[in-house]
Amino acid sequence: MSTDRVDAESKVSGNQANIPAQIRRQLDIDDGDQLRWSVKDDGTVQIEVVHRCGGSFADFTGYEGNEEADGTTDHDAWGLE
Repeated sequence: MSTDRVDAESKVSGNQANIPAQIRRQLDIDDGDQLRWSVKDDGTVQIEVVHRCGGSFADFTGYEGNEEADGTTDHDAWGLE
């Protein structure tokens, strides 16, 4: 029998397994995050959590130009209603 520490367990149902809440909280796993799985030569499994960037503008740092912009005027100039 293994003497490795077990933090939590879950069952496999079909092709899916649940991540125990305690582990999700500890690793800050949320909807949309991805898990990268690797099987090592000794048979151990390594899982890397890849956190999803939030929102459409997650990488947007803002406008740094010198030109002032007026969204209303520009909108009207483009002929949009």
